[in-house]
Parts: sequence; C-alpha cells; structure tokens
Amino acid sequence: MNNFAYRARSLAGDETIGYRRGSSGEEVYAWLQDHGLIPVEVVPIISSSQTKERTVSYKEPKYAELAAFCWQLATMLEGGVLITTAIETIAEDIQNPPFRHALLSIGELIKKGESFSNGISQFPKVFNSLFCATILAGETSGSLPEVLRRLGDYYTRRDKFAKKIQTALAYPIFVISFVFVILIIMMVLIIPRFRLIFSQMGNTLPAFTQAFMNVYDVVASNSLVIVVTLISFVVLFLVYNKTHEGHMKLCKLALRLPLFGRIASQAFIATFCRTMATLLSAGVSIIESFDILSEMTNNAVIKDAVAHSKENLIEGSGVSLAMMKTGFFPNMVTRMVQVGETSGTLPVVLERASDYYETKMDTTITTLLNLLGPAVIVIVGVGVLVVVVALYLPIFSMSDVTFT
Repeated sequence: MNNFAYRARSLAGDETIGYRRGSSGEEVYAWLQDHGLIPVEVVPIISSSQTKERTVSYKEPKYAELAAFCWQLATMLEGGVLITTAIETIAEDIQNPPFRHALLSIGELIKKGESFSNGISQFPKVFNSLFCATILAGETSGSLPEVLRRLGDYYTRRDKFAKKIQTALAYPIFVISFVFVILIIMMVLIIPRFRLIFSQMGNTLPAFTQAFMNVYDVVASNSLVIVVTLISFVVLFLVYNKTHEGHMKLCKLALRLPLFGRIASQAFIATFCRTMATLLSAGVSIIESFDILSEMTNNAVIKDAVAHSKENLIEGSGVSLAMMKTGFFPNMVTRMVQVGETSGTLPVVLERASDYYETKMDTTITTLLNLLGPAVIVIVGVGVLVVVVALYLPIFSMSDVTFT
C-alpha cells in the first residue's frame, strides 16, 4: 500500500485536498468517485526510502527478469487488465530495485497520457533499442500482447544461450585461478621451508633440484619486476585496444582463436538470426533491425559487417545479397535468408537458422570442454610432478647415501 495526495472537487464545485492510502492511483480515483467527488489530481507521496531508491543507478535487467515481465504483462493484458494496473502489480513482485522503480515510473507516465513505448524509451539503460522498437511496432499494429509474448520467448532463449556461454568459460577460468592460487601458496609457504631443510643438510643438491631452485630464486627475487611488467602489459593492451587500428586487429584475432573464435562467431550468428526474426515478426523495418543488431556486439569486425549490410540494403540490394557482400556471414545463412526472401517467410527461416547455429555452438562447446579437461589434468599433473620430484629428490638421494 502507498500513500497518495489527492485534489478533487465536489458536485457543487468546492475543492477538497487530502491523503489516502491505496495500492494504486486508480484505486484512489475510484474511492473519490464513490464518495461523490470529481478527481482532479492524484499524486503518490514519496517516502524517504523511495527517495533513496531513485538514486539507484539504472542497469539492464537479466534476460530471465525481462522474459518474466513480458510473459506476465502479455497474460494480464489478454485478460483485460489495464496496462497501468498490470505494470504496478508486476512491479510489486520484482526484487530488482532499479527495474522495479523504472516500471513504477513508467506506470505513472502512462497515467499522465504517455504511451507504453514512450514510457520505456525514457529508461534506455533498462530497456534497450530492441525492446523499445518491438513494443512500438506492437502498439502501432494493435498486437501488443502478441509482441510481448514474442519478446518473452526471445529473452527466454537468450537466457539459456547466455548460460551456455558461461558454462564454456567457467571451467577454464576456474582451473586457471585454482592453479594460480596453488602456485602462490607453494612459492610463499612450501618452497622456502624446503630451502631451509636443504641448507641444513649441507649436501650438494641434485642437478634437477638445483635448476628448480635457481628458477625459483630468479622468480622470487624479481617478483616485483614481474608484477609491474604484467600490469604494464595489461595497461598497454587496454590503451592499444582503445585505438581504432588496435581494436580492429584484436577483434580479428579474437575471431581467429581456435574454438573460442568459432564459439564467438557462432554465438553472434545465432543471436543475429533470432533477434532479426523477432524484430521482423513484430513489424520492425529491415533497416531499423540492422541498426539495432549493430548494437548487440562489441566486436568491431562484426559491427562493420552489420553496418555494411545496412548500407548495401539502402543502395537497393536484397537482404541476402547485402549480407553476402560483407564476406562475414556464412554461405548457409545467406542462402537461407535468400530462401526466406523468395518465399516471404524470412522470420521463420531465420528462427530455423538460429536453432541450427545454437546446436552447432553446443557441439563446439562440448568439444572444447572435452579437450580442456584432459589437457588441464595433464598440465597440472606435470607441474605437480616437477615440484614433487625437485623437492624430494635430495631427500631420496640422502637416503641412498645413508643406506650405502
């Protein structure tokens, strides 16, 4: 329940000002009318906690949150619920404060006469251009619930898609982090103690152990230099990435990486096809669709391919030919797009192309994980073996001398 300040007039024309608790402004409007008053203005009273909530910076919600919002709003609109009531009801159950505040603000804007599409466009950090363009198309065509369901299905698929990518990256990141922590522990705690034991033994160390300790001494004595060098390398990398030429070269390199580059390109192709299918089905123009698609990647090579496709479209090329001229899109995609153009079923064909490339990406991720698992085990095993042999070889040698 919220507090509302209201201003109303009686049938005789007398003005009345007061306060009323209610779940929504519409409830207060109804209460005033039931009491023979003509509502002039109903304004929510913002508490200190709500004022703090306004200071929360907006950010794009998770795909799962957007999917749930779209499904719920579509269902309520189809059930005849007013859009303002539906948005306020959905907002009450949202745990994400910036998202909840944005929805409540949109509800207030709609009450003041703004359209839903204009309302969401006021929050570009919460609702991206794809969402805004699709909603505008749905409002224009009078099929908002249907468009919301399409968006709900789209964001559900994007959520599953993002989790697949996270799964592919989680394993190598975890293993590398684990090995790094183990190395730090060994260099700080374990190896210095063995060095003390070796010095007390007074014997000549085996060649393998001596070489290992020499490497350790070099790393330990130059640890600060190594850290500064690594930080400098990262800084130079970031600076180089900010230049146009450097960013282009690094983006090309990222796409050429074994397996990882293939996953990145397949992921974009799948997203490209799915997003364009959603936009075209909602009634968004093909030119505007390419504008939106260019914002869905940070890779400059892919951005250029989408931008050139749009330029080719403006010059009069068909969609398939415009994509083919860039040299980035696979032949299979351009051929399927050509079939969709010819038959007038481009959104359907794009959906099937997206399904195909998502399946290909799943296969690539499975191959990557199958290769990484044994490779990491072998690398870690060899590293552990080198350390164990180097540290225990002097002890074994001393035992041999004693028994002899």
